[in-house]
Order: sequence, then C-alpha cells, then structure tokens
Amino acid sequence: MRAADRMQRRALRLGMVGGGPGSHIGETHRQAARLDGCYTLLAGVFASEAVRSQAFAASLGIEPDRRYTSWQEMAAAEARRSDGIEVVSIMTPNNSHYAIAKAFLEQGIDVICDKPLTNEVAQAVELAELVDRQGRVFGVTYNYSGYPMVRQARAMVQAGELGAVRLVQVEHASGWASTLLEAEGHKQALWRTTPALAGRSTVVGDLGTHAHHLARYITGLEVDALSAELSTLVPGRRADDNAHIKLRFSNGARGLMWVSMVATGHLHGQRIRVYGEKGSLEWVQEAPDELWLRPAEGPHQRLARGTRYLAPLAQRSARLWPGHPEGFLDAFTNLYTDMAEAILARREGFLPDPLACTYPTVVDGLRGVQFVEAAVLSNEQGGQWVEVGG
Repeated sequence: MRAADRMQRRALRLGMVGGGPGSHIGETHRQAARLDGCYTLLAGVFASEAVRSQAFAASLGIEPDRRYTSWQEMAAAEARRSDGIEVVSIMTPNNSHYAIAKAFLEQGIDVICDKPLTNEVAQAVELAELVDRQGRVFGVTYNYSGYPMVRQARAMVQAGELGAVRLVQVEHASGWASTLLEAEGHKQALWRTTPALAGRSTVVGDLGTHAHHLARYITGLEVDALSAELSTLVPGRRADDNAHIKLRFSNGARGLMWVSMVATGHLHGQRIRVYGEKGSLEWVQEAPDELWLRPAEGPHQRLARGTRYLAPLAQRSARLWPGHPEGFLDAFTNLYTDMAEAILARREGFLPDPLACTYPTVVDGLRGVQFVEAAVLSNEQGGQWVEVGG
C-alpha cells in the first residue's frame, strides 16, 4: 500500500521543542508531520529567547496559552491538560536532548528526537531504560532509513538475495564546512563545531551516526568493533571534521566508513555499498529513487522506486508513481508516519502494521552514541581496535 493510500487514523496532538526561526531542520520536521495528516501541531517552545519563541509560535497558528517560554514549563503544563500533547519532537543542539526527552517521558509523553540521541553513553542508557520501563514510543530521526529504496535494500538482504554479507562501504562526505564558517558567524557551524554542544566528535556525531545507522538498517548487522582516525583539516577549527573508520561486523564482515564535512565540492555525499556472496547493492542519496543490484553472474539491474516488483516495505513507503521523483521530505515523512502508527497503537491498544515497525528507536539512538564513544576512544589510542558498546 502506498504511503498516501494508508488507512487514515486520527491525528496525534504534537508539540515541538526547538526548530525555530531560520531552522531548516525545524521546517523539515513540521512538513513531515503535516504531509500524511498524522499530527496536529498544538504547542511549542521554538527559541531560547522567550519573545522570539512566542512570536514564532504565533506565526504557526499556535494558541496563546500554548506558546511556551521554556521546555520545562511546556512539559508540566501539557501534562496537566486533558487535551495535552501526546508526542513531542525535539530538534535542539545535541547537549540538551537528554534533559528534554527525560522530562517529557516522565510526564507520559512519547518522544521523537533528532540524532545523536545524547552526547554521553550513560545518558543514552538511562533514556533507553526509562522507555523500556514505561513502554513509551521513542523515535530517533535517522531519516535516510525512510527512503523506499533503502527499505528495498533491507528487504533484499533479509531475503538472502546477496547471500552472506562480506563487505560494507558507507560514506557521508559533504563539503558544507570546507571553510571556517564558524568564524563568519554561521549559526549551524558555530554550535556543531563547539564540543560542549555537539559532543566529543562533531563529524562522527553529526554524520557518522547516520552512516552507522544506515549500514545497520540495511544489513541487519551490528558493528562490533572499530578502528578510527579523526582529523581536523580546516585550520582554526576546534572540532574534528573528517573521519576514516574501519569496521568489524557481528557476522565477521568487514567495512569502511568515511564521513566528512570538508569533502570540497560534494553536495551531500552519502553512499552505501553492500557486498555479499551472490552479489552487491549500491544506493546513493543524491539519486534516491534507484538501487543498483549487481549479481555475481548475470546483468546488472537498476531497480526503480514505485515499481510493482519491489518488496512490500518499499512499496508502502512510496507516494508517487514511477518516474515522479521523491526525496528527503518524503523519507522524513515516512519515519513520522511510522512512528504515528506505533504511538497510536500503544495508546489505543491495536496491533501496528508490521511494515511500520522498522523506524529507528531509542535503542538505535543508544547504539549511535556508543559508536561515537568508541570512535573517539580509538582515535585517542592511535587507531587501536575498540569494541562498540564494550
């Protein structure tokens, strides 16, 4: 069933923290929440300055009494309302995710959170344990797993079409920060290159966690150990901006990861190649509607989004007919819609569609934080192999 044709359920009452004036990711979250009609945005705090936050909330049509000045006020007030929000989206700098998510979880409100989940493993573990105890839904926006052809790749690997996975090469190498943007007052560059806000590794936390989740999502394998070299290539930068990481997977497969903010000329630079006994798959985010299958014997095949021969998981995730491009917002929406299914199922006591149950959870968020910690430790030890989560 295509995304646009799914059973219509009631819209969830949504609140947001962060994503205010000038925030591209904030607008992405809002469009993803709107596209399939699964949420109604009713409350929020959108900036650290109260006047700016309330003015922005007004521009979104939020009622005056739900234009909050702090997330603490919002969590307490919404929990007291009979029509309070059921789920909150968090899109603030990394160092604040833990406290905000914990506060809303403790008020009985489900959570959708940007990655990385937290900057510290202990905090990520605490959130995962809290979610498990309370039975809440907690989604993490590793949004590239929402692309239909990424989901097709997952289905093909699970079906054994590649045989045993042997090699994985994954990269997320963009050139967005190949100059010292933070010295020019660039807002995103300023906080993303400040370790106190972004965490101990800017490039692995920001881009490496996406690549890590993409590899895990498609292959179904965990990264057991890694060897990392983290570099700062732009003079004057206070944070790392490039990483080369060797990977060992749980089935014995080997992998390579390259993540970079300084791949000059690259627009986005996300690619994954998975090599098995029988053949390989390749997906490139800048051509997201196609997936290449290269069998060991036989012709190479270009699989196209929206076609009838795809797996049900991929077909369910498509909105448009073949040849009509889909992209980033559609993939982000797929995660929001799948999470809505899970939240409503928990709140109203029905079984969710199994095809809606591959969205990234708090456990995926925890694994990402463990990956960052292992990469930093390995780099500090001169590239020694370090267990992930060990």
